[in-house]
Amino acid sequence: MKAKIACLALVVWSGAFAVTASADCLTWDCQQMQDIKTQIAHHDGRYTAAWQALQKQADAALSHPRWSVADKTLTPASGDKHDYFSFGPYWWPDPDRKDGLPYIRKDGQINPDSKTNATDSKRMVQFSDDVRALTLAWYYSGEVKYAQKAQQMLRAWFLNASTRMNPHLKYAQAIPGIVDGRGIGIIDTRVLIDVADSIALLATAGQIPSTDLAGYQKWYADYTAWLKTSRNGFEEANWYNNHGAWYDAQVTAFSLFTGDNASAATQIDIFTLRHLASQVNHKGEITSELERTRSFHYSNFSLAAYARMGRYGEKLNADVWGFELDGRTMKKAFALISEQTGKSPQAWPYKELRYMSSEATGPMLAAARAYKDAAFVQSARLLANENPQDINLLIPGSVLVK
Repeated sequence: MKAKIACLALVVWSGAFAVTASADCLTWDCQQMQDIKTQIAHHDGRYTAAWQALQKQADAALSHPRWSVADKTLTPASGDKHDYFSFGPYWWPDPDRKDGLPYIRKDGQINPDSKTNATDSKRMVQFSDDVRALTLAWYYSGEVKYAQKAQQMLRAWFLNASTRMNPHLKYAQAIPGIVDGRGIGIIDTRVLIDVADSIALLATAGQIPSTDLAGYQKWYADYTAWLKTSRNGFEEANWYNNHGAWYDAQVTAFSLFTGDNASAATQIDIFTLRHLASQVNHKGEITSELERTRSFHYSNFSLAAYARMGRYGEKLNADVWGFELDGRTMKKAFALISEQTGKSPQAWPYKELRYMSSEATGPMLAAARAYKDAAFVQSARLLANENPQDINLLIPGSVLVK
């Protein structure tokens, strides 16, 4: 080995790493994670904060219940609690009607039931966060208790008849009494990409029984088929902002996870030609996100989807990172954020209500890994030093921006 490898950013800084695809893992780069695992075992201080934060999250997850959509207290229009259900945060029961229907909009006032265990949006995030933390803690520590807990949660969410989620999102972002569900709710299942990554990583070491793995892959295949054939999926696929890019990321990741490489390759083409080329202008601005009140956040949130598409391109020998059409490139979009790194919030020339420079950590690590340009390497180094506890340091190949 040319040099001891401490983290993704340090790998690209040393010049010892070239982007390669892994045959086993999905988004996470298992080859690079093996190097990180070695450094953690040698108590490399550059990983200490991130590893301790991950262990804390995984240890907490050990005491959490298995998550299930069947546990929600509200019910979707279908009457089946196995159907995922969420509704718009600004919609409330009508106090003048006995059944509260139809819900009425109170702009800016969040209905707490939309963010609690009464519905499923928070529950799905908790499930994904726990499975990811448990899987990574198992991988980096070798302690089987973490893998066993992850498997318990996976079986409950996908396989067990009494607790499993039905593989569709017909009732996401509903407005009770008005519409049973909306296409924009499909962005909720972006967190299931990390779950698929977790299953893939566990499977590489034989931690997933073959019958369970087949069940997970069938669930994802069924859900992907629904994404590609449903009206809600059609709506989300055609969104011009990050929703469209995250739809592409989901279809591509889930197709790869289930062995449908042809569908994954087709979706990559759709992403580059339909979404990337239309969302990023010649200056690297993701214009639909710069119109928002949280432009810095949503720019990085979009880049998290872009980076995943770049990673999937690696696995299929498609150069998504280097794609260019009429001067529009993904690299320019990452460069816009890189140019802001290290500057004050006031230097960001667009509207941002809650500027957090740390949100660029994952995108800059991904850009440094893919492009290895000096500017990206410098930005990645700066943000990694400022945010040493960031989980992105432990999941090379992927980007997490919440």
